[in-house]
Amino acid sequence: MKKYQAKVFDTSKHSLGESPFYDASLGRYSWVDITKGRLWTLKDGEKACFELGQPIGAAVPIPGSEGFILAAMDGLYKYENGKAELMQDLTGTFKSYWRSNDAKLDPKGRLFFGASVADDDHEAEGALFIYDNGNIRCLQENTKISNGMAWSKDNKSFFFSDSLEYAVFKYDYNIGDGSITNRRKLFEVENGVSDGMCIDADDNIWVAIWDGSRIEKRDGETGEKLAEIEVPAKHVSSCTFLDDGKTLFITSAGDGLDGEYDGCLFTCVVD
Repeated sequence: MKKYQAKVFDTSKHSLGESPFYDASLGRYSWVDITKGRLWTLKDGEKACFELGQPIGAAVPIPGSEGFILAAMDGLYKYENGKAELMQDLTGTFKSYWRSNDAKLDPKGRLFFGASVADDDHEAEGALFIYDNGNIRCLQENTKISNGMAWSKDNKSFFFSDSLEYAVFKYDYNIGDGSITNRRKLFEVENGVSDGMCIDADDNIWVAIWDGSRIEKRDGETGEKLAEIEVPAKHVSSCTFLDDGKTLFITSAGDGLDGEYDGCLFTCVVD
């Protein structure tokens, strides 16, 4: 099994860094600090921050735009030109103590977004939703911590990380209506928690292992572990590929930790 070593990309620390994206058309990195409610961007060496005033579970770049969809606690917001406007109220969809957690656009541009509890007073619970042309429907009920998402190259499979199931699940995916069926467990994670993830050109899953200081590369058909990236942070939260197709951009969380690089950003070049 191959092993790689991640390198520090930015030493600024984040309470709960997540939702990494790289927009090649803009040369822009982006990520969020969920609990601080901050969207961060980095472009041409200049870092910028926007504060929504509530937790941001994910900030998804809008194709063909410099804007984002912010998946928050009370709604989905459209962020452009330094301002965020409510796009979809979630107060009738979420329980009062839920917040959004991770989100991505599917191959048709529909927003998949998860929900999880926003405090330590409730047991872990949530669901996975899709936002499509102003309509919301639940795709998977009774999740614990709805997390990483990815789609196969042939658009026939959907991968989903439910963190406190300690597993990544695979579904049949219908690109026509965005529905997912035939849920099965692709692999379980040991010595850590399955968090955010991305997929490569060969349909291998790269999943961040929270409380495990690593990212695992897993075969998208068998779930076999193929490689591992060692990350000098305990709570590795998510990853995405840059436009070269071989460099991973990695987020972590530092809340409650005192390691030198806990909460920092990282990169790692892989094969």
